[in-house]
Amino acid sequence: MKAVVIHAAKDLRIEEWEVEALGPGQVEVAIEAGGICGSDLHYYNHGGFGMVRIREPMILGHEVAGTIKALGSGVSGLAVGNRVAVSPSRPCNACDYCLKGQQNHCLNMRFYGSAMPMPHIQGAFRQRLVAEQWQCHRIADGVSIHEAAMAEPFAVTLHAIVRAGGLADKRVLITGCGPIGALAIIAARAHGAKEIIATDVINPVLETALQVGADRVINVARNPELLSAYAANKGYFDVQFEASGNQSALRAGLEVLKPRGVLVQLGLGGDVSIPQNMVVSKEIEMKGTFRFHEEFGLAVDLIGKRRVDLKPLLTGSFPIEEAVNAFEVAGDRTRSMKVQLTF
Repeated sequence: MKAVVIHAAKDLRIEEWEVEALGPGQVEVAIEAGGICGSDLHYYNHGGFGMVRIREPMILGHEVAGTIKALGSGVSGLAVGNRVAVSPSRPCNACDYCLKGQQNHCLNMRFYGSAMPMPHIQGAFRQRLVAEQWQCHRIADGVSIHEAAMAEPFAVTLHAIVRAGGLADKRVLITGCGPIGALAIIAARAHGAKEIIATDVINPVLETALQVGADRVINVARNPELLSAYAANKGYFDVQFEASGNQSALRAGLEVLKPRGVLVQLGLGGDVSIPQNMVVSKEIEMKGTFRFHEEFGLAVDLIGKRRVDLKPLLTGSFPIEEAVNAFEVAGDRTRSMKVQLTF
């Protein structure tokens, strides 16, 4: 089979790899669509992120969907020909965190396309993927394979909603309108947010934010005063989802959060300086959010029942042979939101 393999920064190759043997309780999936994620871009552009570095060739990708082609022994509830979204979350279900229901913090996590452990966990940008049956969630009729492949990043934002503690009748600020920020808008709207205002520094992504459910958008590079106006009377917003990883966005959000508001950090960045006195005096709750687990099934369900529409986020798709071009396009925020590969 063909696979998309990263060797080093800017060294992405299409290679022939062996298809894994099919074991009990497993299914073989013909991957048909795979979304390029921010972590994939970090591996492509920089050879890793933070302390994580590529030390051996690694198949990229973890946002995938396809069609079942073969079943291992003991598989039930699935059949050859079923279309499925495949969760990349593969916890051990035996460590202390898994046993407490915190599988996203599994000590032995095998998340597709991760260079954290050695040997690396090979990813899902390949023509054939052997997965556990419990990773595979059936796609409803009428849902495109491209929509289904966005279940994974959508699940990330659904977990962020859980961390926020509920959004019914809440005013929500979302800073950063890349794919995760835009999906956070969709998730917040589905969970009853009263008002959603989104910020970014690029107009094209702000236009998409409006399209998917934001009530108002602000270009904080051009008009920062429009956001600052919400700082009156100690703040306006109940919840901030910070999806940019940018220190300025985080600090600006703290200025406009109400006392006892909640800041949920979605975006990854470096070390930042926080106005500690403001956090204390306004009794702000700051929360991290990391991956997901059970939210993947909810994501597939919401997509399948047409409770959400993710189609506006798909910029385009490229055949696997044009993977390098696809990664270059995906890295250009002025012309892309979610770019996918086809297999």
